[in-house]
Amino acid sequence: MHALIVYESMYGNTRAVAEAIAAGFGDGADVRHVRQAGAPDDEVDLLIAGGPTHIHGMTTSLSRHMTIRGAQEDGHGEIDPDAVDAPGLRQWLRDLPHRPGGVAAAFDTRIDRSAAVTGTAARGVAKRLRHHGYEVGWTESFFVDDAEGPLADGELERARRWGAALRTAAVRHAGVS
Repeated sequence: MHALIVYESMYGNTRAVAEAIAAGFGDGADVRHVRQAGAPDDEVDLLIAGGPTHIHGMTTSLSRHMTIRGAQEDGHGEIDPDAVDAPGLRQWLRDLPHRPGGVAAAFDTRIDRSAAVTGTAARGVAKRLRHHGYEVGWTESFFVDDAEGPLADGELERARRWGAALRTAAVRHAGVS
């Protein structure tokens, strides 16, 4: 079972969640920042994609630029070394090859409030994956204490458990014993 976990991260919280998901998934999980992800190959049984929630949804070029500029000017949080103005997860998903029947999951990081208040990037990720033919069976949000983080207590362990559950569900979906 091979999973490709593609993420975008501004402050490192979403990267940490992606790595925890991979640890829970176990052997066969490959974690890549969106800039290095490329297109999934035919060996990928499960595509997992996620990013931070900005302005009620997925990041945009403008929201990334504002975050980077704000961190540089105000010293609000340390920007992840891989965070750049572009390309982001939204563009990577736009360029994703069509894969009817591909199996996927979506996740995000966001402040621990109702999704009606904060929005959720996972919803947009799932919608775009479906647009490219993927069956999105799972979505999840992981919580940060503030916009810059840190992750709320217990979220990395919850991400590991979700990764393990995704492996079990993907194996069941594929009919592999």
